[in-house]
Amino acid sequence: MQPKIIDPSDTVVHISGCRVVPRAYAGQRIDRVAAQLFDGYSRAALTRWIQDGVLTRDGVPARPSDKLNGGESLNLDVQQAPREDWRSAQQVPFRIVYEDAELLVIDKPAGVVVHPGAGNPDGTLVNGLLLHRPQLALLPRAGIVHRLDKDTSGLLLVAATEPARTRLVAMLAAREISRRYLAVIEGRLPAGLEIDEPIGRDPVLRTRQRVRADGRPALTRVRVLQLFRAHTLVEAELATGRTHQIRVHLAHVGHPLVGDSRYGARCRVPPAADPATVEVLRGFRRQALHAWRLALRHPVSDAALEFEATVPVDLAALIDALDADATTQGVTSRGAPAWRNWV
Repeated sequence: MQPKIIDPSDTVVHISGCRVVPRAYAGQRIDRVAAQLFDGYSRAALTRWIQDGVLTRDGVPARPSDKLNGGESLNLDVQQAPREDWRSAQQVPFRIVYEDAELLVIDKPAGVVVHPGAGNPDGTLVNGLLLHRPQLALLPRAGIVHRLDKDTSGLLLVAATEPARTRLVAMLAAREISRRYLAVIEGRLPAGLEIDEPIGRDPVLRTRQRVRADGRPALTRVRVLQLFRAHTLVEAELATGRTHQIRVHLAHVGHPLVGDSRYGARCRVPPAADPATVEVLRGFRRQALHAWRLALRHPVSDAALEFEATVPVDLAALIDALDADATTQGVTSRGAPAWRNWV
């Protein structure tokens, strides 16, 4: 008998909560304050809920533009049916690096969204996995243990059974899974470093993260692989797994990823670069980040596992262009291009 496929989109989610408005927010609009107090929900959603009367002030409906005095209670009580499609099996590009009865390791190309969500209701890695192995619909998030940003390429873990998923989640929390990324950053980073800075949601631009004192602990270890004239190839190892962690941390120390305009990349071009180099840099429209190496112990057999993902064509071309630029200008880029031997 085939297992029953659970459709998460059939589940109505009950969202509720109460927040007391701090006196420091006196005089501010209710929609702006709600976005600060109800972390995890967009300001657009909270505004809609205020308009619908399911987010109230002291139990009374309000308008999004109403000003607060401080001390009021904001009460949220809404029934919401997810609009995303977690059920449909669809053809989605990805490569299977490893697969057994308990575990899959996926090489995700840039441009593929991992989970259905706002703006991407389907056509995601989840939908592609359901086509490959329908039983994954029985697991939370189709067994996906961690995520990669849409425009980040590389390795991603998928559990195929609930015991494996539970174990992998615990291993991630205990920092027992090694995740290493290749990244090209703007500027010359003279030496490796550890970036130990807490990360939380940007209070102004809610789609971004930022270093903030009240954020969650985050640690990234950065190793310099090769120095070019105005850029650096680095390997970044995650000790924690916060949203956009590598992108935020490197931008925080003044070295945003090439192509990552969200976190401050300026399309930096080496002085007197030839037209071919300029074209490659200006044509690189995603963050230059690739999850290239994954090491862990099998969640069931405990066997040691290591996986590597080939550097994508666009990222390899970027590194080649920066290396050629340094050579053309008579500059010896520090560090051997060891990445070529890895992949």
